[in-house]
This record gives sequence, structure tokens and C-alpha cells, in this order.
Amino acid sequence: MAIIQQKTINSHVMLFDKEHFPKLSPKMFTGQFWQARNAITGQAIGRGTTYFFKHNKKEYVLRHYCRGGLIGKVLDDQYLYTGLEQSRPWQEFRLLQHMQSLDLPCPTPIAAILHKNGFSYRADIISTKIPKAQDLHHILLNTQLSADIWKKIGRTIAEFHNNQIYHHDLNIHNIMLDDGYETYLIDFDKCEVKQGNKWKSSNMNRLKRSFEKEQGLSNIRWQIADWKSLISAYNQAISR
Repeated sequence: MAIIQQKTINSHVMLFDKEHFPKLSPKMFTGQFWQARNAITGQAIGRGTTYFFKHNKKEYVLRHYCRGGLIGKVLDDQYLYTGLEQSRPWQEFRLLQHMQSLDLPCPTPIAAILHKNGFSYRADIISTKIPKAQDLHHILLNTQLSADIWKKIGRTIAEFHNNQIYHHDLNIHNIMLDDGYETYLIDFDKCEVKQGNKWKSSNMNRLKRSFEKEQGLSNIRWQIADWKSLISAYNQAISR
């Protein structure tokens, strides 16, 4: 079982798994720290830069919290501080722990940091990297998936929904497939355990719009028959 500790250094508060990072410091939450040690194995550009790095023969993902939408153009990566447990990294860390306890296919939380400055904060999170996995968007740029794989994706999403896990940003960039086509969900910022069932259909509609949008933008190898396979398997697996 993970030994999770909390540590404060000046205005930085860190939550971390001691087994992975026994001597964690704030500078280890920067891409520059790992670049200086030639530990960076890749990067992904979204709202900010996500770094993939290797440490003690294990691979990790370092993500900085950045705002989206119009407010992101003004505040970028600043959030109102209302307490540690209400902060974005602490909530995501706790949710990932909860999902791990349910054996759901998601990353393992390793460390989080919050840098408080007056009434606001900036934050980062480190999680495990899913071995030999790519996001669904990247895969569909080059590969046509079989109906069986689409059904597996649908059943996996139903597994999260059956455990009342609401993914705020369910899209094809946050679905990962490994080299055996096992399915994972990632990036659980602003996600939560959400009761009831009404939200589930809108969550799936959001995913469908993501496929349609990316098909128009980058001509991914996706067609409506693929969605029918996914949603059929989802509907068969979902609890009513």
C-alpha cells in the first residue's frame, strides 16, 4: 500500500508517495529539472506542456494545471485558494486514489504540489505513465480500429460510469490504448464521483462530438459505424 505523505517547504505544499520520491522537492515539479538530468522521454503540448520522464527506471507524467477558455487567457495557471482539500491537484490526487482502489484503468497518483501566493495558487501533478500506450487521437491518425476494440472502449467507459466516475473532459485525447489495445482514461482534473444517471448520456454525447470534431480537423480514421459499436457495448454494460 502506498505511503502518502504531506510536506511543506516555504509556500509550497506537496503530497507524495514516499516509495517513489523519498526526497521530493519543489524543483522536481519542473520540466527543467528533468531536462538537466536527461530524463525527459517525451512531451505533449495542450493547454501547457506535459512532460514524460524516467526516474529510477520508472516512467512518469508531469502535468501543470492550466486554465482553458476565455478566463485562461487572463489567469492562465492561477486558481483561487480556498483550502488544500478543495484545490485542483488535491481533488484529482484523491480521485485517482479512489479509482485505483476500485481497480479502474487509470494512472496512479504519485505526487502533487501547490504553490500558494496570497489568495491564489499554481499547481502540478505527477502520475505514473501508462506503459506502451498512445492516446486514441494519435492512434486514429494512422490506424483503423476493429469493431471489437471499439466495443472494449465502450465497456471500459461504462465501467467508470457504473462506479459513478464523471469525467469532465471525456474526449479522444483522454482515452489511451496500450499495445494490447487495453483501454485507460487519463486527465481527471475537475472530475468527480457524481451520483445519479442523467449526466451519463451527456458525457457520451460529449465524446461523440469529440470524434466528429477531430474527423473534420485531422481526418482521423473513424466512421459512424465505429461509434455504433462503442455505444452498443456501452449500453449493454451500463447499469440502469
